[in-house]
Amino acid sequence: MGSVSSGSDGPPELSFDDAVARLTSALQFGIHPSLDGIRALCAALGDPQNDYQCVQIAGTNGKTSVARMAAAILRAHGLRVGLYTSPHLVSYTERIEIDGAPVAGADFARALERAFLAGDTSNHHAAEALGVSVEEFGGAFTEFELLTAAALWLFRELRIDWGVLEVGMGARWDATSVVAPAVSVVTGVSLDHTERLGTTREEIAADKAYVIKPGSRAVLGPGCGGVEQILLDRALALGVPTVRVGLSEHDVTWQVFKTPDAPGGSTHLDVIGARGQYRGLEMRAPSYQAPNLATAVATAELALGRTLDVAAVRQAIMNPHLPGRFELLRTEPPLVIDGAHNAEAAGVLAGAIAEAFGGALPTVVLGVLADKDAAGIVRALAPVTARFVCTQPDSPRARHPGALAEIVHAETGSHPEVAERVADALAATASESAIVTGSLYTAGEARALVLG
Repeated sequence: MGSVSSGSDGPPELSFDDAVARLTSALQFGIHPSLDGIRALCAALGDPQNDYQCVQIAGTNGKTSVARMAAAILRAHGLRVGLYTSPHLVSYTERIEIDGAPVAGADFARALERAFLAGDTSNHHAAEALGVSVEEFGGAFTEFELLTAAALWLFRELRIDWGVLEVGMGARWDATSVVAPAVSVVTGVSLDHTERLGTTREEIAADKAYVIKPGSRAVLGPGCGGVEQILLDRALALGVPTVRVGLSEHDVTWQVFKTPDAPGGSTHLDVIGARGQYRGLEMRAPSYQAPNLATAVATAELALGRTLDVAAVRQAIMNPHLPGRFELLRTEPPLVIDGAHNAEAAGVLAGAIAEAFGGALPTVVLGVLADKDAAGIVRALAPVTARFVCTQPDSPRARHPGALAEIVHAETGSHPEVAERVADALAATASESAIVTGSLYTAGEARALVLG
């Protein structure tokens, strides 16, 4: 897929590589327990987030897929749409898309340049708001704050109608919460990022509930079951109308009629929305994407305030662009990548493997970050794999493949093959049907190696 450029303002002073280098030298994976930093950045940029309408999407699993599908449906209705997601698989430019294409490297660099300048001029205000000295704050905006501010500024420069923003973590203190969304979405709640968001689903739901803001309309996805009341209470307290997505006694439902019989195959389904019925849909994706599509339809209905055009929905979702989500990179033998990084996502992936591969058992190339539930991921995938090959992505947060192999042995009783690098794992499975998973970092590295 090509990139989109604004073609304005001349070249940035920073090159793309220099801009990325400066971005990654910021507080990576940091989080300020406050929105004052991102508010100060956006204020210095003229509060660009107020110049278009926004959808903000939180959730443990499925939020990227819902964001991409909702953006595609809005585009199919003739709107200019900006999409902000994270993390990227190969290039930072993937995180900021306009009308389905990553922004050009020059525009990405220009936007970051503006964000850096805003940081230089607003660190005093941010420090004051956070109750620390400028020296203590030190202009220490996080990587995600700077990137979010850059995306919001670029969306204004490229004159979008709608911005679809995926929350990075939680919602309460996430930088994307600087926006006042017209539509607030929670796809679901499960245990992840427990060191920051809480150790129970209830605690995590209470954090994610902050995506629901005054003046918005809310969508609660099917993964909210069991903690739905926490989210509904927040919506009720703010007077926010809510649409619930689920299989029974909900405002939006779906029904799958045919599932894929091979990797890269299609799911056939109906979606019964809150405002309209969308029958005879075909989506080239596993059936686990059906609830995500239903959530995206509910989101688009609320955004537009009307029944969607069925032909537009069909066009938007026939070949959804879902990189790293059961993405087929090679057909013979099949090579699929999927960014499942927790036990729940791995369970969903296991269902997709059983669906697409039938009785055949592929090899699973597994690379997991050190802070993730590797044992839970292995337990979920063990019934649908012939063998594991343990590896690690090129990330300081990655679990060593030897340590991962010990977990696989403890959970399955078998001794997996160990490959020090993702490239070695791909070489070891070149003649086999294989699934590369465990982390978006692992999936992204495989994608770059295979697709160049």
